[in-house]
Parts: sequence; C-alpha cells; structure tokens
Amino acid sequence: MDFAFTPEQEALRETVRRFAETEMAPLVQAAEEEERFPKELFRRFGELGLIGVRYPAEDGGSGFDKISDCILREEMSRVCQSFASSWSGHSHLAIWPIWKAGTAEQKERFFQPALRGEKIAGFALSEPDGGSDIRSLRTRAVKVPGGWRLKGSKLYITNAPIADFVTLAARTAPELTGDAVSLFLVELPNPGIAISSLKKEGIRASETGLLMIDDAFVPDDALLGGQTGTYPVILESLSENRVGVAANALGMARAALEAAIDYASTRQVRGKPISQYQAIAHKLADMAADVEAARWLVYYGAWRVDQGNLDMATAAKVKLVASECALRVSEAAIRIHGGAGIMREYPVGRIHRDALVYVIGEGTSEIQRNLIARGLGL
Repeated sequence: MDFAFTPEQEALRETVRRFAETEMAPLVQAAEEEERFPKELFRRFGELGLIGVRYPAEDGGSGFDKISDCILREEMSRVCQSFASSWSGHSHLAIWPIWKAGTAEQKERFFQPALRGEKIAGFALSEPDGGSDIRSLRTRAVKVPGGWRLKGSKLYITNAPIADFVTLAARTAPELTGDAVSLFLVELPNPGIAISSLKKEGIRASETGLLMIDDAFVPDDALLGGQTGTYPVILESLSENRVGVAANALGMARAALEAAIDYASTRQVRGKPISQYQAIAHKLADMAADVEAARWLVYYGAWRVDQGNLDMATAAKVKLVASECALRVSEAAIRIHGGAGIMREYPVGRIHRDALVYVIGEGTSEIQRNLIARGLGL
C-alpha cells in the first residue's frame, strides 16, 4: 500500500496553502465581523483553477482527483472555513449536477462561467420542514406553456444572497419517489423568489439565505438535462461531498491544533511555557493523535472515491469521525488558551463555532450513525 501523495498533489497543496495564507487570511477578520463574503475571491478561485480541481481538463477543469480535492479543502479550511464553505457550495454541490447531467447549452451557459468564477452558484435543496430529506420535498414545479411554475421554500442555502443562479430541487410529480424529484437552473434575481440573508453563529462570512418561492416562472431550458427525475444525481453529489466536508473538518482541526501548540509554546507560567507542563502536553498529544486518525480516514475515503467504490456507510464514517474530531480538538484548543480562548484576536473561538456547523450540516452526526448502522445490517 502506498500512502504517499504524488508530486502533483504536493504542488497543489503548496499552491493552495500559499494562496490561503497570502490572499485569504488578510480578508478573514473583516469578512467575519461584517458577515460578508468577499465576492472577488471567486474570480481568484477561477483564475487559479481551484473551482475546477475536481473536473476533467476536457470539460474546462483542472483534471485532479478526489484526493486532490480534499487537499485543497484541508488547506483552505485551515485558514478560513467560511471561505471554504462558500467555495464548496459553489464548486461541488451547485455545479456538479450540471457537469453530470446538463445539456451542452446548460454547461456553456452555467457550468463554464461558474468554473471561471464569473458566476456564483448555490445548491437549493434543504427546506424548512424536511431539511435535506429529499423524498419529503415540498417545493413543487408545475408544467405550464413554455416552462415551469415553482412554489415552495428553501432554507440554509449557501451563497444564496450573492448567487447569480441556484441549482434548485423541486417535485415535478406528487409521488414520493426519486423519479418525482428534479433539478432546475434558476437565474437570480427572479421576481417570484425573495431571498433573505440569515445571521449565523458559525461560518459567518459564508453568506446563507432563505428562499421564499412564490409562483416563480422558469423557462423549459431551466430543467436540468431536459429531463425529470434527477434524484440519483443529487444522491451521488451528496455522498461524495460527505468525504469533501470531512476534509474541511480536518483543516479546521489542524488549525486548532497548530494554534494551541503555538500558544502553549509561548505562554509562560512560573517561568516556563505551559507546553512543558504534563497536563497540557498530554492534552496536545491527544489532540495530535485525534487529528492524525481523522486525516487517514479522510484520505482513505477520498481514495475510495477515486477507485469508484465509495459506499454510503463509508462516507458516513469519514464525515462522522472528522467532524467530531474538529469539534473536540477546537474545544480543547480553547481550554488550553484559557481566557484568551474566547477573545477574538485568537482564532480558536471562530474555529470552534465553525466546527459546530459541521456536526450538523451535510447530515448530522446522528444521521451518519444511522447510515453506518444500516451498513451493519441493523
């Protein structure tokens, strides 16, 4: 078994790390305080080929694999999870279905500009009553001459307040089956859709919205791929993305560990750094072991994606372990900082708030345990 990253993957890591530390990091404090995503970053994502990292070169992407995608996520999340979250909602969830099922015209009109960072996208799936339970979607799409009429609501939609379009899931038939769930490419603004910005405790600089959809009209060519029943495309996107967000969580855990080590190495108590006290050293050792275990599971999951044999239970294990690791390690980092841990001049409080999002978002830890248990035949 070969556990080494390729030279190309290591080069990608260095590129993303340098970009994150030199161009993203200076924007973090203001973006978090204002709860505003700096939209100019999307252009830079596009120029550097970071949006297309997971897509083939022949389709305009950078031609990397899932392991590379996770490397990018880890390094970006290490600096700012808010920025990584907006990137993820755009580059994977929103435009992956277009790449998989879109017509040539839809790819030219939506996918390609999104790859270049010229258009910002969101994935409108979750709803107020059903969360991400796809089969219980209440948003309806009714066929009318020349197009469709959409009615319903979408909640917690990443990028919605700044999006140029959303890939929106709606029910095209009353039956509670996958064939009744379809995707629409909805350009914004739309007179039938009102978008409200939501205030959050975590990932504050990743703008999130509520969509109220009141008889919104979209033309026939808004139906993704020109066909109803794109439920399998949604499932594939969500399952692979669980491994992706696990890499995001890994990046947050790394950042918290690094911050804790740095603080413990410089904070003096009774004439010596607190890292030299056994209680602190042992806590740091546990954190390091936790992060290392999560790292191996994340990249094992990415390898399974690249082998084409990722199953839902494995994806759930990866997401569960990495997200809970980020939560534990970031809380431990706050405790090591003591009173400084709740001061905004230090990053550990922000990291912990962001980590809390990921034991809920993309499927709660309880949902992941359900999927793992199902894989055990329970």
